[in-house]
Amino acid sequence: MNKSIIKYTVTSPLLLLACIAVLLTSCGSGSKGDSGDDDKAVNAQVAVTVTSVNDSSMVDYTTLNAQSAFQQKNYIKSNTNGYIQKVNTQIGHYVNKGETVFTVKTKEAQSIGNSVNILDTTFKFSGVNRITAPEHGYITQLNHQVGDYVQDGEQLAVISDRSSFAFIMQLPYEMENTVKLNQDVQLTLPDGEKIDGKIASFMPTVDTAAQTQGVVIKINSDKQIPENLVAKARVIRTFKQNTASLPKSAVLTNETQTEFWVMKLINSTTAIKVPVKKGIEVGDRVEILSPKFSPQDKIVATGNYGLPDTAKVKIVQ
Repeated sequence: MNKSIIKYTVTSPLLLLACIAVLLTSCGSGSKGDSGDDDKAVNAQVAVTVTSVNDSSMVDYTTLNAQSAFQQKNYIKSNTNGYIQKVNTQIGHYVNKGETVFTVKTKEAQSIGNSVNILDTTFKFSGVNRITAPEHGYITQLNHQVGDYVQDGEQLAVISDRSSFAFIMQLPYEMENTVKLNQDVQLTLPDGEKIDGKIASFMPTVDTAAQTQGVVIKINSDKQIPENLVAKARVIRTFKQNTASLPKSAVLTNETQTEFWVMKLINSTTAIKVPVKKGIEVGDRVEILSPKFSPQDKIVATGNYGLPDTAKVKIVQ
């Protein structure tokens, strides 16, 4: 009985020591593995492409609506009371100044003219008045037809003066300083055709609701364009000459877009965060106002998202 007790007592400490040794070995190998993973993380390189700052002109355009209109309209009016005998035009026709447009027979001639001629054949009484166009232009409105009775001074037709044709662009008043007289403007018609124009004048009033000012654009084209056609006018809003810019992908920002930065290479494998102040954006380019980068500086263009302030990188083509 005593032998069993002694044997059991001696064996138990040996077993305990063996277990401790196994645990220490496991911990040691685990620490070694973790250290290896850390080394890999430190040595990891992110594949990136790089670019450099480009000095060139940047033009920022804005697009506004412009509606075609005849600014000058002339009215053909009857010069007597009578009946319209003849109409020598129709809507859309071009008439010259002094051209006979209407023939009106007076009311008196209609009732007694034939009787007078029968009584005296030498008396040439017709009672017919010819009404001519006061100016050159297109007939855009006809108010009467043959057989209608008209009164003296009544409107018969409207002539739109071709030389007064223009597009009226609605310019937000806050942009008033961006548009100047004789400035070039490109108009795009609904069918895609592009027409060049120039700023001719500014309307003296502003739309109460929209707070836009009418700007008259004269076009250099013989194309017959209908009135009230809406075109797109492309106006230069900002022009920067020989300014530094980078691709949009190279400029990073925070969630609120209050801070901007780029990742600049300080050697072939290390990129650091450099805060920047950006200007206008045109297409896929962003103007960089500060700091001033040299043409030799390499900026990360792709692969920069999520990089820390200092990052190990690998340049790829």
